[in-house]
Amino acid sequence: MAGIYIHIPFCRQACHYCDFHFSTSMKKREEMVAALVLEIRMRKNEFAGEMVETIYFGGGTPSVLSDDEILLLIATIYQNYTVAPNPEITLEANPDDLPPERIAALAQTPINRLSIGIQSFFEEDLVLMNRAHNAPQAESCIAEATKYFDNISIDLIYGTPGMSDERWMQNVSKALSFGIPHISSYALTVEPKTALDKFVRSGTIAKPSDEAAQRQFLLLADALECDGFVHYELSNFGKEGYFSRNNTAYWLGKKYIGIGPSAHSYNGISRSWNISNNTLYLKSIEKGELPSEAEELTMADRYNEYVMTGLRTIWGVSLARVENEMGSSYRQHLETEAAKFIVQGLLVTEKGVLKTTRSGKFLTDGIASDLFFLNLD
Repeated sequence: MAGIYIHIPFCRQACHYCDFHFSTSMKKREEMVAALVLEIRMRKNEFAGEMVETIYFGGGTPSVLSDDEILLLIATIYQNYTVAPNPEITLEANPDDLPPERIAALAQTPINRLSIGIQSFFEEDLVLMNRAHNAPQAESCIAEATKYFDNISIDLIYGTPGMSDERWMQNVSKALSFGIPHISSYALTVEPKTALDKFVRSGTIAKPSDEAAQRQFLLLADALECDGFVHYELSNFGKEGYFSRNNTAYWLGKKYIGIGPSAHSYNGISRSWNISNNTLYLKSIEKGELPSEAEELTMADRYNEYVMTGLRTIWGVSLARVENEMGSSYRQHLETEAAKFIVQGLLVTEKGVLKTTRSGKFLTDGIASDLFFLNLD
């Protein structure tokens, strides 16, 4: 099984924390959709013999597209690829793009999963982040979406400067009150060259506290697990049967094609990425050229990637798989480097699988980097 990701590089306004590739100008939207259609067609041979199980509209803000534009892109995939009988088709959407009539219309399309960028139910947080929606829209769009969609995920951000643990738990309680089956949650991170980075450096906004973020992460995990959610990936919680099939495929190393500017692709052997420039992307596609670069993954690359993704999930890192696919030297390296984290209670080995403990989860990325194999092939 494989997946197709479509990057929609447009947003109505720039969130202060975001470092993804997007434009706030919609002038080239129609031209971009036409180019995405062409790229989908151009790359069909890459998936010859593959079954497409997931289609994911990410961005940017995919919900800025019209329903007809979304339908055109889906139809183009069906015309050029073999699609599984019941694919997961996800649309990332912002609350301001989801009035009741739009939700009802989307329910008539092949879209069967909504991922809604709520981030917070409090106005002061939304203003700090420079989100395009307000707190009432955050609540009303979820209430309306649950009338039409069974498979809904929302995003929440913790660790926001000034957010108390009490207010964070009010966010979590509000999310749970809608009965949605999936929540993705991330710490507010200061990425270089973002507006948030500028505000923090100037002292306009306080630097997010790592201690507060870790505390709120653990509060979130405990609350959701008590409500029947499975913490199946570091930032993702889902009820049984509602794990993101698209994201799970990434973490398990399945193939995917990324369509659109800045989109990444993976075929099991190499990784490629499209240029992060809308104008250059459009010019290349118009000439029938794919504006991408690629790198073949070394054995060390594959090991490092497996450790990074595996530790983030409930499936962990199989010692036997490391030895079988990468060699005994990689397994020995992994076990040697993991020993200190096991002593510290941050990692544990269960039935030959290395996993993070509750106290190690928030530190997963840092732990993984310490387990990397640095003597690259």
